Amino acid sequence: MHDCDIAIIGAGPAGAVAAKLLHDAGMHVTVLEAQTFPRFVIGESLLPNCMNILERAGLLDAVQKAGFQFKNGAVFERGPLYQSIDFRKNFEPSGWGTTFQVQRARFDKILTDTAIAAGIDIRFAHKVTEASLTDGDCQLTFQNDRGETGKLRASFVLDASGYGRVLPRMLGIARSGQSIERRALFTHVQDNMSPTDHDRNKILITVHPTHQEVWYWLIPFSDGTSSVGVIFPDQDPRWSSMDEQAIFDQLIADTRLGTILADARPIRPLNAIAGYSAQSDQLFGDGYALLGNSAGFLDPVFSSGVTIAMQSAEMAANVLINRHNAKNVDWQNDYAIPLERGVATFRSYVDAWYDGRLQTIIFNQPTEDTKVKRMVVSILAGYAWNLDNPLVSKTDHYLKMLHDLCDPS
Repeated sequence: MHDCDIAIIGAGPAGAVAAKLLHDAGMHVTVLEAQTFPRFVIGESLLPNCMNILERAGLLDAVQKAGFQFKNGAVFERGPLYQSIDFRKNFEPSGWGTTFQVQRARFDKILTDTAIAAGIDIRFAHKVTEASLTDGDCQLTFQNDRGETGKLRASFVLDASGYGRVLPRMLGIARSGQSIERRALFTHVQDNMSPTDHDRNKILITVHPTHQEVWYWLIPFSDGTSSVGVIFPDQDPRWSSMDEQAIFDQLIADTRLGTILADARPIRPLNAIAGYSAQSDQLFGDGYALLGNSAGFLDPVFSSGVTIAMQSAEMAANVLINRHNAKNVDWQNDYAIPLERGVATFRSYVDAWYDGRLQTIIFNQPTEDTKVKRMVVSILAGYAWNLDNPLVSKTDHYLKMLHDLCDPS
């Protein structure tokens, strides 16, 4: 009665990881992707924990061979304040301490190409338009790029549609994830940076010298280009009379990025995203589970988006594999609760970033290598699900303690 065991909406990192894990476990998977690949998307600075998941999914080898920019940490700047963080100096007993900075158009296509080569059915330009969901009997209606419609029947559906949030919108469970709406302006440039300007092995996070809620990313790639973006409060009267290009240019000029990128040449038009933070009222339901950005997106500041996407994909796949092997499963205890633990840790860090507490911790932490510092680095490296780390198990308590210790006032 079914066309496949599991249907997946979306072929981004969450969809590709889930599809590969399920396929390798002997399940028949079909992926419906609304767009054609390659396609441009941001979320380009991976965290080391991604490497562990890619390795377990059998996708890492193809990524390693692609020649992406090596990444071993992050640099934070605000005016004269400077802090370099090495992801290899973390709290984890094992696992990756390095990763890559990737052009997502290439990265996502490599993942899907590897999945297709393994025998997975991925259908591009297939947009899901309707969903009838009952565990054991799910039906997705789709339309392809020729305007033809069809139906796909599966026993269960995973929504990995990212910002599209296909099922949350259809089911009415999507909601805004923040009280203050923020806007992101971003582009790619031929950066023409000198080696002394910035270590290309690290993402650069810059904070505006007078507006702590405004921050920037600089993500160097291996081909001499970089992703550059700025986040600022949407509809803020300080910039209401300026167009987006003028806002971007002015904010870049306000920081050292103006000097670093003085010879840069844009190679993409300026893009904008507003109201990107979102949550869903539930992570699973009758016949479906939500993965990654479809379940909710926090903020790009710590590059957690792809990590959460891959983590959720692996966790959901494990539940389905256990069920396929006739084991009892509980989506609340086996998926929703453990996934939310790590997401809540990232959420606390995002909140602490914008209210200034985490900026105080980062810029005023001791220079010596301490156990507590390694705990912080582990979170920034994407290890937000390790309950042996007190900064995961008691995030808010330790954030307050660290802030009090690092606050120069």
